[in-house]
Amino acid sequence: MTVSACMNAIRLVATGHPLELQKVPVPDPGPHEVLVRVRAAGICHSDAHYRAGLSPTRTPVTLGHEVAGTVERAGAAVFHFAAGERVCAHYLTTCGACAECRGGHEQFCGTGRMLGKHRDGGFAEFVVVPAASLVALPEAISFAHAAVMMCSSATALHALRKARLATGETVAIFGLGGLGASAVQLARALGAAAVYAVDLSPAKLALAATFGAIPIDAGAADAAGQIRALTAGRGVDVAVELVGLPQTMRQAVQSLAPRGRAALAGLTDQPLEVSPYHEVINREAEIIGVSDHLFSELPELLGLAARGALDLSRIVTRTVPLDAAAINGVLDELDGFSNSAVRTVVVPAGRP
Repeated sequence: MTVSACMNAIRLVATGHPLELQKVPVPDPGPHEVLVRVRAAGICHSDAHYRAGLSPTRTPVTLGHEVAGTVERAGAAVFHFAAGERVCAHYLTTCGACAECRGGHEQFCGTGRMLGKHRDGGFAEFVVVPAASLVALPEAISFAHAAVMMCSSATALHALRKARLATGETVAIFGLGGLGASAVQLARALGAAAVYAVDLSPAKLALAATFGAIPIDAGAADAAGQIRALTAGRGVDVAVELVGLPQTMRQAVQSLAPRGRAALAGLTDQPLEVSPYHEVINREAEIIGVSDHLFSELPELLGLAARGALDLSRIVTRTVPLDAAAINGVLDELDGFSNSAVRTVVVPAGRP
């Protein structure tokens, strides 16, 4: 492969417009970077937010922050990754030296950049990733599953960790897309005594039930009220909101038991209204923001998947080729909350 070689990439050229297929040069890795041949790249609801401008990004940019693949070529100063090695990418590229990075909060690195948002991502045949952001991918985990784990599963795990879920506590998961389906399984793996799964979709509720959750049909009655009825009026210790709607965020807060913690990970630009005394102060409840996830959490996540505690075989339910129309179609569904597939993955080579 030469530096002048070209590849296909699906790019956001202008906010508010469909993604476009472009021919771009294959990127050349710097000394501390790795050129990765993309085997799978997940389509996340955040990609729809970037396209719409809800979460600002630079343009033009190749979207796709959930990436798994094989090492094509390593930079001159990279000695721990070899050509052909299976890898997945932590989507945050950070300095590693500032106080936030050294303190284990790299998502707040002042010079941090995100794959598929601030720098070109995985909706392409190849992507350049800093070697420090790559994790070896066990053979037991498919590329498609690993790609999704790098965002939705990792963020779900981070949300549960931020909420300080302890063994024997109860959990409510609001939203059963890719994040929620992972969160249900991870909550159980971390020792939750009961997991209540909230959604409008009968199919997603049924899937959550197969993972051991208690389904809550948000279309039948107030979700917080249903949870309180099932917990003898007490509520849950932890609520995780993964939808990104003010009403579900408030329901998450309203479902809390005394000293409960609501972890909010869904993205919205709308304000959240709560009753300070009745819903927060009088219960000493906590509302916790969840931003991204940590590189240090990825080995634990991969370990859970490798031993079967996290099963994505029924979560990654659709693949699409590296095609602008196909990817835009999935983003349109996500915009309308009408995506029947739990998670969709782009497979540039036609196979996961």
